[in-house]
This record gives sequence, C-alpha cells and structure tokens, in this order.
Amino acid sequence: METRNVLEKVKNGSMTVEEAERFFRQEPFVEMGYAKLDTHREIRSGFPEVVYCSGKPDEYLLEIYRKLLEKNGEVFGTRADEHQYEIVKELIPDIVFDPISHILKLEKPGKELEGKIAVCTAGTADIPVAEEAAQTAEYFGTRVERVFDVGVSGIHRLMASMDTIQDANCIVAVAGMEGALASVIGGMVSCPVIAVPTSVGYGASMGGLSALLTMMNSCANGIAVVNIDNGFGGGYMATEINRLAVRGSRAGEKTDE
Repeated sequence: METRNVLEKVKNGSMTVEEAERFFRQEPFVEMGYAKLDTHREIRSGFPEVVYCSGKPDEYLLEIYRKLLEKNGEVFGTRADEHQYEIVKELIPDIVFDPISHILKLEKPGKELEGKIAVCTAGTADIPVAEEAAQTAEYFGTRVERVFDVGVSGIHRLMASMDTIQDANCIVAVAGMEGALASVIGGMVSCPVIAVPTSVGYGASMGGLSALLTMMNSCANGIAVVNIDNGFGGGYMATEINRLAVRGSRAGEKTDE
C-alpha cells in the first residue's frame, strides 16, 4: 500500500488514525534470512523493489515473488528464464513472461501511462534489451513509443521517425556494433538521451565494450550512458526524467489558471 493511499483512506474515513499509525510503524524491510525486501523503497524513491531473477535459487525466487506481490499488489522481475516462469506460474497463475525481454511480471489492472519516451534500436538484434527498457518504463507508468531498426547503416529510416522521437520527454537509444545511434539522435533532439550499449556485434565489438566507449565519447551533448545490456537501467532513468517533465507540465497548467 502506498503512503498516499493510506492518507486518502484516513481522509475518507475508511481507515482509522490508529491503523495508519500501525502501517507507518512497520519495519521498512521484510527480513527473510537470505533477503531483506525493501518494502519502503517506493515511499522513498517512487519505485517499488524489482527482482533480478537470474541466479536466484528456486525457493528464494518463489518466496520473494510471493512476498512482493502480497506487499505491493504487483511484482516485476528481470532476466528470468523459462524454468523460472514455470515454477512462479504454479504459485501465481496470472504471472506473465516475455521470452524476448525475459521479464516476469504481474501488473495492477488499469494502469495509467503518462508523458512519453521513445525507445529506439539500431538493429533487430538489440530489441531484447530495448524491450527490457520499454517494459520497465511502462510498468512504472510511462507511455512508450517503440522505434526499432533505425541504425546508421540506413539513416533514412531514423529520419522517417523524427517527429515521434523529437516529441518525447526522453529517448533511450539501444545499440550494439559501434554504438553510433546515440550520437546521431543526441545531435537532433532537445531532450535527454539515455544510451544503452548492447553486446551485439562481431569479435572487435568486445561484448559491447566498443559501443560503450563510443557512447561515452560522443561529441553530442545531453547523452548519459548506462551499462552494457542494461535495458532496465535505461528504462528506469528515462521514467525519472519523464516524471519530472509531467510534473513540470502540470505545474505550468496550474500557473496558467
């Protein structure tokens, strides 16, 4: 339950002050022995805790999913595999698994999406990382436009989508090989660009290091770079920027009134 929900319940009389007081006195984490679930993370940062599924023992993963769903009413995990989906599905029948992004999630129905970011890829092979970014942003309430396969080897494809890209509050540019897409986009937009290098490429790409270095050395301004294949980090940061833009837009509307 979010802080605002508790306060609204007190305001409308559906929760007593004493009940609200008990809620706020709860430990800010759940001790599980092998994990300490940060149940107050959304109160502090605006984002609930997310599960990094890869490498977790089955019994730990199941109990973490169960507890987060119980506490938050929804749960989101990255880097899951088919086996993990099958075992979590036995516990949570409505859980959804995307084999492209490897996201394992259950969302609250009727979620409202705000603002707009654009998630762009240089090639089709970059889509798994891009989908991790896009679905992360959507889970956290951001409207996402996907612009895939617009790399520099056919720059006219990118130009055909510039209206969509330039209208976004933030852009996530996902690219492997030499990673040039972020620089091209960065020189053509007025919003921040989050560059996500991927491990896509032949030997000299060095598992994404080449793209990472290109993005970090970009001469285009307004580009920030996350780690190789870190679609989650890109989607998360883009959502933070989008929220600031939405908040600023609302403040402007109130000033006009």
